[in-house]
Amino acid sequence: MSATLPRVSLPRSCSLLNSLVVLLLSSLWVLPTPAAHAGGGTFVQYLYSGPTGSRPYYVYTPAGYHVGTAVPLVVMLHGCTQTPADFAAGTQMNALADQQQFIVVYPQQTSLYNSYACWNWFLPGNQVRGSGEPAIIAGIVQAVEQNTARWTIDRRRVYVAGLSAGAAMSVIMGATYPDLFAAIGVASGLEYGAATSAYSAPLAQLYGGPDPQQQGQLAYQAMGSRARVVPTIIFHGQSDYVVYPINGDQVVQQWMMTDRLASGGSYTASFDSPASSRSGQVPGGHAYTVQTWNDSSGREIQEYWKVYGMGHAWSGGSSSGSYTDPAGPSATNALYTFFLNHPLA
Repeated sequence: MSATLPRVSLPRSCSLLNSLVVLLLSSLWVLPTPAAHAGGGTFVQYLYSGPTGSRPYYVYTPAGYHVGTAVPLVVMLHGCTQTPADFAAGTQMNALADQQQFIVVYPQQTSLYNSYACWNWFLPGNQVRGSGEPAIIAGIVQAVEQNTARWTIDRRRVYVAGLSAGAAMSVIMGATYPDLFAAIGVASGLEYGAATSAYSAPLAQLYGGPDPQQQGQLAYQAMGSRARVVPTIIFHGQSDYVVYPINGDQVVQQWMMTDRLASGGSYTASFDSPASSRSGQVPGGHAYTVQTWNDSSGREIQEYWKVYGMGHAWSGGSSSGSYTDPAGPSATNALYTFFLNHPLA
């Protein structure tokens, strides 16, 4: 069944209210706060405060993990109206972390900054390095990396993935912090710079953003001197009527251009000519296709999953969380497999 999220709205801007709420949050979010336990691991809430703002975030440490063992880090960006706990329940990423031994970080957007708790991917100030929400998310990652008393992170294996608004933000993170994230995952997301205001965002969701070739060049420019090929894995339901399927195509095409420019010519893939294409069927569930594109050395750079009959949802997720479709192939497993195959060089 397809699910719909409320469309994005303008973030709240009353400075007095913001000040009061920030003061209240400071008194409520004492660091760290145990939030939940799953499979013997720990799910703990923290508060990040940096030059561009503050946000709560949760860290899942898997059962059996010992400090001193370097493990991957996966950053998970929730969609509108969701919370980290809800997103964790729906994706079951923490359960996979128990099995595979990696740390999961869930930055949290709050209604203080967007009335539907959407990441504000559509604001120009959130589409550049060192500014706004990208700087906050990057700061959270760096705070976890630097907390060596609790975790030992393999900095060559730091990844970011998201759903919907969180997916649009994961695209931005790949463009603005390519030195931090080895690869990105995009579930029902949009291309870099698909919209530049709260008013143009719903139009992009319906009809797609600007020319992905152009946006690919802009994403490359956003990388600056840190430009590198950023491997991407994309999931999109072909019956998504919140972020229409054209957006999945555009994410692939945008990154195709960005990576072409960043590769210095070693990656010249064509959207219409994937290196491989296969079809599958979840028993009793959705059919899907998977297309891949490789660089000149045969290394896979992009992977695109089209899930037929799926709406706006995390494919293969659990019904214990919102905006999931258990009848799809597991995005959680596919993303992690893709991530592990793409460490930072």
